Amino acid sequence: MRTVLTLTGLAALLIGAPGAALADDGVTPAMFTVNNLWILIAAGLVFIMHLGFATLESGLTRAKNTTNILFKNTFIVCAGIVTYALVGFNLMYPGDFNGFIGCGAGCFGLFPSEADLTVAYADGAYTYWSDFLFQAMFAATAATIVSGAVAERVKLNSFMVFSVLYVAFGYTIMGSWKWGGGFLDSAGFYDFAGSTLVHSVGGWAALVGAFMLGPRIGKYVKGRLHPIPGSNLPGATIGVFLLWLGWFGFNGGSVLSADPAAVSLTLVMTCLAAAAGGLAAMLTSSFLTSKPDLSMALNGILAGLVGITAGADQMAMGSAIAIGSIAGVIVVFSVLFFDRIKIDDPVGAISVHLVCGIWGTLAVGIFGAMAGVGQLMVQLYGVAVYGAGSIVISGVLFAVIRAVMGLRVTEEEELEGLDLAEHGQHAYDLATGTGASIFDEITGGGRVRAPSGEATAQLAGSNS
Repeated sequence: MRTVLTLTGLAALLIGAPGAALADDGVTPAMFTVNNLWILIAAGLVFIMHLGFATLESGLTRAKNTTNILFKNTFIVCAGIVTYALVGFNLMYPGDFNGFIGCGAGCFGLFPSEADLTVAYADGAYTYWSDFLFQAMFAATAATIVSGAVAERVKLNSFMVFSVLYVAFGYTIMGSWKWGGGFLDSAGFYDFAGSTLVHSVGGWAALVGAFMLGPRIGKYVKGRLHPIPGSNLPGATIGVFLLWLGWFGFNGGSVLSADPAAVSLTLVMTCLAAAAGGLAAMLTSSFLTSKPDLSMALNGILAGLVGITAGADQMAMGSAIAIGSIAGVIVVFSVLFFDRIKIDDPVGAISVHLVCGIWGTLAVGIFGAMAGVGQLMVQLYGVAVYGAGSIVISGVLFAVIRAVMGLRVTEEEELEGLDLAEHGQHAYDLATGTGASIFDEITGGGRVRAPSGEATAQLAGSNS
C-alpha cells in the first residue's frame, strides 16, 4: 500500500486538525487508510469463522467422520476464494445491469483500474482489493452451512462439485439482487450483513440437500428418534466462540467503513443478541427436557447472531435483546420440528441459518429504525424471492449431481465412517499397546469386520 499513515496524519485524524488534506469526497488520506485497514481486519475475522464452522461441525458429529468434515471445510474455503475471484465477484457486483443477472467489466477475473486503488473507489472506504477479499470471505460461508446439514452421508466429490457451482453462480447471482443493486435493492429490501443473503441462501440449500439425501442410518427407526451424539463437545464449544469472534468482522465489517459510531453500535447489538439467544435457548431446552443441553445453548448463540445480522445497524439495546431471545427460542423448537418430520440435520444448520435467518430478516420490519408494516411486507417479499431462488438452484444442482455422480455414500461406507471410506485415514491416532491404532485392530487396517467383546466397546467409545 503506497499511502503511508504518518504520525502527523494520524494526529490530524484524531483531533480533526485542518492540516490533513481532504480528498475530493471529503475523506482524508489518513481516514482512507484506517477505513481500508478495518475492512482487511474484518476480512481476517470472517476468515476465522471457517475454523469455527469446521470445529463446530466436527464436534457435533461422530469421530469416524472427522477427517471428512475437516477436508470439506478446507476445500470450501480454498475453492470459494478462487471461484469468487474467477467469476463470482463480477457476477455479484456487475455495476449497471438489468437487476436480475449481469457481469462486471471483463466478467472473468479481477482487473481493477488505477483509480480503484485510491480514495476514488467506494467513497474512500476501501480499495478494490480489500473489497474483493472481504466479500470472498462471505461467499464460502454459504457452502459451509450446507456441509453441516449433509454431514456423515454425502459423497465427497459430489459435495465438492455442488459447493463450487453454488458459490460461483447461485450465491453470487442471488447476491446481486440486493447487494449488487438489483431488483430487490430497488424494492427497498434490507439485509445489512446477510441474514438472508448468506445464511438463508445457505440454509435453503442445506434443507434441500438434507431432504434429498435422507437421514443417517439409525437416526429414525420404526418411527422413533434415536439421537446420534457428537464426539467432541469441547471442540464444538470452541467452534461457536470462534464464530462469535468472527462475527465482529462479519457484522462490524459490513458497516464498510471505520465509522466509530456505526461500528461500535453494530458490534454491541451483535453481542447482545448473541448472549440473549444463548440464554433463551438454555432456558427453553431446560424447560422442555428438564436438563440443560449444551448443544442447544451453543446453537442459541448462533441463532442470536444470525437473527441480528440483517438489522444490526438499525437496532437499539432492547430490540437486539428481543431479536436474539426470540431466535434462541425459535432454534430449539425448530430443531425438534425437523426431527419430527425426519429431516436429519446433524448440527442444526437448517434451524440456525435458515429459520433464524428468516426471522432476523423479518425483524427489520418489526424492530428498530426501519420498523413498519410496509417494510415488513418488503422483507417478506425478499425472503420469498430468496427462498424460491435458492430452492430452484440448489435443487437443480443436487438433482443433476445425483443423476450423474450419485449423492450418497453406500451403507457400508456410512457405517464404516467416511474417514476411512473416502480418505483412507482417521482423525485420531488412538494407539494401543501393540503399536496399532484401535481403528486398525478393529477394521483390519480399513477393511470392515464385525467387532466383538472389548473391541466393540472401544469402537463405540471412539465413535460416540
